[in-house]
Amino acid sequence: MTALDVFALIVLFVLLASVVGIWVVLGMLPGRIARQRNHPQAQAIAVCGWWGVITLGILMPVAFIWAYTNPRGLSPPEERAPKPEEPENNEGAAR
Repeated sequence: MTALDVFALIVLFVLLASVVGIWVVLGMLPGRIARQRNHPQAQAIAVCGWWGVITLGILMPVAFIWAYTNPRGLSPPEERAPKPEEPENNEGAAR
C-alpha cells in the first residue's frame, strides 16, 4: 500500500464517522426539541425521531412538526409553567 492508499482509507473512515455522527444527531434532535419545549408527548416524539432515521427520513418531517406543535386544548409551553408547591400546614400534627 502506498501513502495515497493510506490517506484515502483515512479520509474514508472520517467520512463514515461523520455520516454516523450526523445520523445520531438527527435521531436525537426531535426528542430534544420536544423536551426543551416541555411537550407532554416528548418520549413519543423521540421514538418517532429514531424511527425516522431508521426509515431513512420517512418519519422525520412528522417528528419535527410534532415536536413544534402543541396538542389541542393546551396552552403554549411558556404559559404552562409549573405551579409552586405550597408548604404543608403541620401545626395540628405536632400536638
